[in-house]
Amino acid sequence: MRLRSLLAASALAVFSLLVAGCERALFGFANRGLPPPETSLRFDAATGLSLDVYRAQGVEGDAPVVVFFYGGAWQRGTREQYRFVGRRLAQNGVLTIVADYRTWPRAGFPAFVEDGAKAIAWTHAHAREYGGDPGRLFVAGHSAGAQIAALIGADARFLRPHGMKPRDLAGVIGLSGPYDFVINGQYVPIFGKPAQWPQAQAVNAVDGDEPPFLLLHGTDDRVVEPRDSDQMAARLRAVGVAATLLPLPGAGHSAPLLGLYDPPRSPEVLPAILRFVRASR
Repeated sequence: MRLRSLLAASALAVFSLLVAGCERALFGFANRGLPPPETSLRFDAATGLSLDVYRAQGVEGDAPVVVFFYGGAWQRGTREQYRFVGRRLAQNGVLTIVADYRTWPRAGFPAFVEDGAKAIAWTHAHAREYGGDPGRLFVAGHSAGAQIAALIGADARFLRPHGMKPRDLAGVIGLSGPYDFVINGQYVPIFGKPAQWPQAQAVNAVDGDEPPFLLLHGTDDRVVEPRDSDQMAARLRAVGVAATLLPLPGAGHSAPLLGLYDPPRSPEVLPAILRFVRASR
């Protein structure tokens, strides 16, 4: 039991440090020994952005599909760092796409959300080539990536240029996401003129045309307030959209990632995601 406790503490420490900006070494630790994606390719020639494809394992027929966007305060992160997410979901029968998007200072809001929409449109068009079902296409993200995912699922203007709409998605999975957050300090230049700040808040875009949402949030999150997920769920339910809210008692900002890196350490996370995805059959 002592060894198990030490391992649990070690895993928690690793993912707490991710938030503190020690990404390179820590993501290397998280991804050690994992095979690379089956395919890496460019999905947008204009920006040079690429994505990684992790084929679903143990699935007969077309698999559900998840497009995942990483966090990093809209300022950092790369798809390669999240190999552990792609591999974990693929091992459980989900075709997983981990996509890059432009971060600050290369681009600000709404450009990174537009990048995310392009990745989703590419996936919708090409999912069958990799064993996926475009009719069961989910968008997911952690932290800043959850903000991107939620806006794409709630604000029709992002998918419209690609001939898609929010209901073309089977669902949105938000992990520790900011959906109604204060824009100040370092975030002011990222989100531009104050007049457009309300458009960055997913709660403001909810109007009833959304797919189902699954929102996971640690109750002791000190990076993004848990109330963001509470408010997003309430707003969705108020307009008749199915919203499943899963608080993670006593957990912090990185708990959903920990649940994908090492499921026993945050045991509610992976089963909740798989139930949500498999319910689309």
